[in-house]
Amino acid sequence: MQFGKDMVLRLLIVDDSVEAAEAIVSALRNSGIAVRPTRPENEQELSALILQHPPDLVLAARNSRNISLLKLMQSVDASGKDLPVLVLMEAVDEAAVLGVMEIGARGIVLRSNISHLQNVVRAEWSDLEARRSLRRLEAQVRETERRCDALIDSSRDPIAYIHEGMHIRANAAYLEIFGFESFEDIEGMSLLDLVAPGQVDGFKQLLKQLSKGETPPPSYETQARALDGNAFPAVMEFTAATYEGEQCLQVVLRRQEIDPELAREVEALRQRDQVTGLLNRATFLRALEDAVADAAQNSAHHGLLLIEPDHYNQLLQEIGLDQADQLIKACGERLREAIGPDDIAARFGEHQFAVLTLHSDHSHTSGLGDKLREAFSAQVLETDHLSLSATASVGGVQIGEKIASVTAVLGKAAQCLQSASDIGGNRIELFDPGAADRAEEERIAAWVARIRDALDADRFVMNYQPLINLHGEPIEMYEAYLRMQNLGTGTDEGGGELVQPLSFLQVAEEHGLLWEIDRWVVGRAIQVIGERMRQGRRTTLLVKITQASLQDESLQQHIVELLAKHGADGKLLVLQLPESKVFTNLRAAQEFQSRIYHYGVRVGLEQFGAGLNSFQLLTHFDAAFLKIDRSYMEDLTSNPDHQQRVREIAEKARELGRQTIAEFVQDAASMSLLFAAGIDYAQGHFLAAAGPDMDYDFQ
Repeated sequence: MQFGKDMVLRLLIVDDSVEAAEAIVSALRNSGIAVRPTRPENEQELSALILQHPPDLVLAARNSRNISLLKLMQSVDASGKDLPVLVLMEAVDEAAVLGVMEIGARGIVLRSNISHLQNVVRAEWSDLEARRSLRRLEAQVRETERRCDALIDSSRDPIAYIHEGMHIRANAAYLEIFGFESFEDIEGMSLLDLVAPGQVDGFKQLLKQLSKGETPPPSYETQARALDGNAFPAVMEFTAATYEGEQCLQVVLRRQEIDPELAREVEALRQRDQVTGLLNRATFLRALEDAVADAAQNSAHHGLLLIEPDHYNQLLQEIGLDQADQLIKACGERLREAIGPDDIAARFGEHQFAVLTLHSDHSHTSGLGDKLREAFSAQVLETDHLSLSATASVGGVQIGEKIASVTAVLGKAAQCLQSASDIGGNRIELFDPGAADRAEEERIAAWVARIRDALDADRFVMNYQPLINLHGEPIEMYEAYLRMQNLGTGTDEGGGELVQPLSFLQVAEEHGLLWEIDRWVVGRAIQVIGERMRQGRRTTLLVKITQASLQDESLQQHIVELLAKHGADGKLLVLQLPESKVFTNLRAAQEFQSRIYHYGVRVGLEQFGAGLNSFQLLTHFDAAFLKIDRSYMEDLTSNPDHQQRVREIAEKARELGRQTIAEFVQDAASMSLLFAAGIDYAQGHFLAAAGPDMDYDFQ
């Protein structure tokens, strides 16, 4: 199971200590889990939270006094929900462990061991999502079977279900084509009895192959025999199916009214992309599904590769949109020349191609991927009128038991393709579940080199998004967003392909590079402020820094030197830190803030309101701005709870003399709600997208 910003863990914490609960939340967020925590103060709040806002997981202190563990388990049982409870313990005690298990807890967590906490929560959450998925799938299967049954009954195609060669289900069209009046006339009859005598031997051989579990042919041409003894040409299409829990075959029988050769040609055309002549997406997906099923059932190994020409939009600008099909056709021909006779190739997207190589180990799949990459980089692409020098990125997956899911296979392949393209293109990245550690090490090493090159060669740039004052006089205020320039796209800030921070910040953190990135960000912001001041414009800039800067005592001196060098006013610089990072590094954050305060530089908190008691932090940390956590903005117009929370934050912030910012504003209705709530500043794509220029008209 993959955890990310698109999945939020709704966590209910039962603990007498707010600080201990906040430490748990911070530990989980530091491991990459997006947490939305709640903490009831008493049993009434607990019952209300479970019924009205059911959490995904409960972490409960074994010795909690406000809400006893026994009362908690009674409330969970009474709710009737699938709600896992993990018990926080100071140490492993056999009697205590058995005791909490007896009352229904799913497991224990050692409070003092952060790694144990993170691993157990991840495992339990993964199990919960698996159970939920299973329930959804079972419901969908029941509904699908019901709908399929109704469709089969009303279908004009003759359809039957065969188990061990015998009829167990047939629709009205099937009965009619053979001359039967009701299903009772055919129930239990062998399918062999409906084949003309001259075709019996070949059909009997087919049934033997099917009984051994061999894959049924997509279609089988034969002579069928009706009840009156008359034979007619027919085509049978076989599909593995289940009926009332039994494994069986679905047979669709069609009378042949046209030339069989013409029918085969029409079917072949239907499966092909008209521009490249390769298989189309739908046909390729069916082949991929078969390969994935084979890997799951028979422990087979196959390879999937996705291929895209690098910098496709730039290529289109060079040749013109009218030549797009010619470019795609040339790519398809190059692909067809590079693959083997048994490999399956398709046009998978507008400018994306896919290759399925069957019964392939990691070495063969990797070799084929490199061969495909070289096929583009080593030769010029020829169209009817142009010759182009182009490279391609390749992302792939080694399909096996550990990733026997079409969704997972395609997701990993797309992720590898994106990563190969982001690093600069003309690369291959292959995900192999059996060698994940090795592949991950190579990917991380490439990203580390990429980040170091960006720092050394000044390949970072800034994009700017305006913040709009909702109540006071308009002032020039922007938030600066960090971007990394892709290799081979130039060094000017106005052009080239840019890499988003999510692609590299995690790697930078793991390898101690965040402090260097922070210094670049702060330095660039001060330089811009100075340039704007010399133009007669006082522009406030908000920039994000990381917790690594809280430990960097030299950053203060760096800021002082740059303010003097560029003639910038420190009051125009606002450094932003996540609320959770300040909470877990409070002493360092206080010292950092006190050092830069003398130069006018202010500090703001982002992701505000996501903690258990966010305003308690403000009694210890003097934040100039409070940027509301964007999770409250995603469905603000339809979620009364989020609207109430935003109003509460705005009201308390006014009482404390703090200014509030709402980001990710998506529509006019949200703007109206924010204005009515008293939020000070708003930003988002609805108002203005982030871009390389500061050209917003604040008047």
